[in-house]
Amino acid sequence: MRNFTFLLMLFVGFNGFSQKFSKEEKALILAGDVKTALPIYQTDNEEQHKVLLAQSKEISPKDKILPILIERMRLALAGTGGGVGIAAPQVGINRRVVLVQRFDKTGLPVEYFINPTIVWRSELLNKGPEGDLSIENFRDAFYRSYVIRLEYYDLENKKHDEMVEGFTAVIFQHEIDHLSGILIPDKQEKEKGSQYKEIKVYQRSK
Repeated sequence: MRNFTFLLMLFVGFNGFSQKFSKEEKALILAGDVKTALPIYQTDNEEQHKVLLAQSKEISPKDKILPILIERMRLALAGTGGGVGIAAPQVGINRRVVLVQRFDKTGLPVEYFINPTIVWRSELLNKGPEGDLSIENFRDAFYRSYVIRLEYYDLENKKHDEMVEGFTAVIFQHEIDHLSGILIPDKQEKEKGSQYKEIKVYQRSK
């Protein structure tokens, strides 16, 4: 019995989803009217910028506060008047949660994704303009994989696996970068000097 309990604890530890929101995170998520949008953090605020640069941790899909965070993120995104995705760090919560508008689905729904991971990226790339809700007046063109394979969980702790391509794949890559503290100016600086060749879409030169 003792060995079984140890193995169960070990499994949960590797799964990572036993992690609940901290007291401080709960206070932030529940601050003010929970039926309103959370404010979007900005890079021109030093303390908020630190949050945006931090690594995000996984969260238990069963955490009772998580649906409130997702809804307040949805309201924050809707209030931007044109935003197509948002990550939890952008509302001050360093947890692996993103919302993405699905341009690859009928009705273009905004959907949530818990603990998302890109497990494969195509070598073929898109090049297109990107902005960021957390960086005022910044817009430039970036290369992103044309197709990705994505794994994520829903609020029932069910795991999903799907292939995503085109503009929607670009949004996923942008938002999941946020979970690693990567902002598009950092990506721009890192890729200086990279070479690409044009075929039907782009491909990074070897």
